[in-house]
Amino acid sequence: MFTMPSVDNLPAAPAPWWRRARQSLTQRLANLAPLAAVLLFLAAIAAAFWYLRVEEVRREQEAVKRDVEYAQQRLRLRLIERQEQMMRLARDISNRDVDAEQFASRAEALVAQNPELLAIHWIDEHRRVLRGESSPSLMMPRDWLSQGVLTPSDTLTGYDLARDLMQPVYAQPIASKDTDPVLQLHVPLTAKGQYAGELLVEYSVDGLLRYGVPAEILAKYAVALLDGKSQLLTGQSIPERENLSDMLPWTSKVNEFESPVSPVGNGLVLRAQAWRTSQNVVGGTLFWLVAVLAAMTAWMLIANWRQSQRRQEAQQALQAETTFRRAMENSMLTGMRALDLDGRIIYVNPAFCQMTGWTEEELLGQSEPFPYWPDEDHEVLVTRLTEELAGASDPSGFQMRVKRKDGSVFDARLYVSPLIDASNRQTGWMASMTDITEPNRVRRQLSASYERFTTVLEALDASVSVAPLGSEELLFANKLYRQWFGGTTAGHMQLVVRAGTPETHVSDESLDAVDSFAGLPLESLAATPLAEHAEVYVERLDKWLEVRSRYLNWVDGRLAQMVIATDITARRQAEELAAAQAERAQTASRLITMGEMASSVAHELNQPLTAISNYCTGMISRIKGGAITQEDLLGALDKTARQAQRAGQVIQHIRSFVKRSEPKREWAEVGAMMDEVIELAEIELRRRQVRLVHRIAPRLPALFVDPILIEQALINLIKNGAESVDVAQRPPPQRTVELTVEQRDIDGMPVVEFSVTDQGQGLAQEVLARLFEAFFSTKNEGLGIGLNLCRSIVESHQGRIQAENLYNSDDVVGCRFTFWIPVGPAHDSFPEKSEAKVVA
Repeated sequence: MFTMPSVDNLPAAPAPWWRRARQSLTQRLANLAPLAAVLLFLAAIAAAFWYLRVEEVRREQEAVKRDVEYAQQRLRLRLIERQEQMMRLARDISNRDVDAEQFASRAEALVAQNPELLAIHWIDEHRRVLRGESSPSLMMPRDWLSQGVLTPSDTLTGYDLARDLMQPVYAQPIASKDTDPVLQLHVPLTAKGQYAGELLVEYSVDGLLRYGVPAEILAKYAVALLDGKSQLLTGQSIPERENLSDMLPWTSKVNEFESPVSPVGNGLVLRAQAWRTSQNVVGGTLFWLVAVLAAMTAWMLIANWRQSQRRQEAQQALQAETTFRRAMENSMLTGMRALDLDGRIIYVNPAFCQMTGWTEEELLGQSEPFPYWPDEDHEVLVTRLTEELAGASDPSGFQMRVKRKDGSVFDARLYVSPLIDASNRQTGWMASMTDITEPNRVRRQLSASYERFTTVLEALDASVSVAPLGSEELLFANKLYRQWFGGTTAGHMQLVVRAGTPETHVSDESLDAVDSFAGLPLESLAATPLAEHAEVYVERLDKWLEVRSRYLNWVDGRLAQMVIATDITARRQAEELAAAQAERAQTASRLITMGEMASSVAHELNQPLTAISNYCTGMISRIKGGAITQEDLLGALDKTARQAQRAGQVIQHIRSFVKRSEPKREWAEVGAMMDEVIELAEIELRRRQVRLVHRIAPRLPALFVDPILIEQALINLIKNGAESVDVAQRPPPQRTVELTVEQRDIDGMPVVEFSVTDQGQGLAQEVLARLFEAFFSTKNEGLGIGLNLCRSIVESHQGRIQAENLYNSDDVVGCRFTFWIPVGPAHDSFPEKSEAKVVA
């Protein structure tokens, strides 16, 4: 039978940390002590070997040094002895005790007795060789001798040095590849204290080595003679043993010693190298045996230590796993209960006890009826228990009520599964219990919230529909949508297509071919509407609908599109009525403007009509008197025709200005519009004795506008400027109105700017704030629609208008009205509204 450990069987409380740390330190020291002992033993052997090796090398170096110094002394004595012999011979020559014949015999005897001597030459003070004796074995050519005279060479340098110092001098000429190295001795000859030549003695360097160095030294070492640059002249040399030094670094350096040969000095160095560099202590069998045994012992200790570490780690991991599982069972919020095959409780976790209020001792061993069963649910729970013990319980769990110890009841859900032990044998049934009181409460609230949400959407006076992308399924539709379009997605699709938003219906083939929303984040796509709104007309309903759509994530994670359609038929009708009234107001404004200009127009027409009458009367008189020629008659008729054409143009411009017509946008040249404005405006300005100054920039782009409306706005602004100048009673030089037209860039957008500047009395601050309001006027007889119509005309062309006072210090010297029209037919990003401001 499966039983869970009781409280008495639980592991004891852990020891204090300092005790655990001390135990861990003791265990580590016990594991590392044998290994440390072996390592110390190996270190002692290595130190002893190193000491023996250093001592051996030191003794060998001392022996080499001692032998080299002994050989150097022998070689030095031999050179000094030969030098003394040469100096005695030179003294005899200087004292004229030896002539040429005697010199030859004595030199021949010296060469024969001393094998290291190659040649002895007698040279006078003019570098001429008087006599010389050479060894029979000397076959080398004399590169320092030419026709019995010394030539420039190392020999001549030694000759000059001996002459300057008046002492014996050793020299070592540079030897060629085919010659053996030699050593020269220059012994000066003096006669009565004056230089009289020298004895040139040549030594064989190889002879000096063979006959000057003792034979036992030559047999024991590799002896060589070096020049001042450490170049080998003769003898033997031991190369560095690089291959051996890779394995045994201490054998890379050869034991050697160098000593300069006196009296030659640093120009001739004696070097000896020992043939043996080690006594082969490392090759001793005992040493290697001890090293191998120590290495094997260390390897076994390390292996045992690693095995012990792995065992300890496994034990710690097992303890940690057991502790973790127990902690997990004790800390989980789900209640766990185990029954044996007879239906008795054999295990409960702390969460189960906390949920029911019963302790573990009170529940263990209990059988039905369990103390946490409510009395009124006893029969139902007995049936559930029978099904559970028979293995017929629902795998998805079942809901029941649970009674706490204090008598309160909560809702719980139980999931039952077989309890299998380590031998794969069923020993009971394990049940997990979850408190679902709060989820049930939330579910009820969500249900009530859904009902309220549905009620609100059903009562909306707008159609709401939701459909997923790539499907004809209608996820949601409120009452008004069903009344208008029925229960299908046909109306939803129609609104989407008519509104210009992306279609939601995608065929299976297109879904397989390409995903138009691939790579887009669903959150940002659902949070941002693709179209703000669109107004469509539905013929079947005979209604204008404002359609708004946006993407959202449906409850099942699919990307869906929501469409909201609002009936705006009444608003559209009101807008059409307002547009018609605005058109009538524009026509009335033009008629009022022409009414105000009637006297000026009459005066403007009176001039060409009077001219025509005068021309006709004059021609009649002159024709009756027969005092006119054909050329004069044709000239008068031509002038009459031009005056009639001018009168017709004035009438035509006035008719086109006041004629009521539908707004008609077209590509219009700015220069042509300005010609019409100037011709009509000058009529009013001449009546008021105001001069119009115009500056129109060349090569202005064409504008997509209604020319009549733009001309109406400009004429109205110019007329207002002329009235302001007239009211201000400016003197004649200041009675001007300036019209400026130029192209500019506003916020990176190309526009054509129209500016009308007068020199009137300006506008008050309170007037600037309400300048463009409808029916607001500063004139006693004004209607207050002129500037409002100008603003409407400009903003209908996607432009903006503003007014500003002009100052000279604190005095107002005029006012400027400015408006601009964008270059091109479609612009959507403009400032919110026109404004009036004050500019100093």
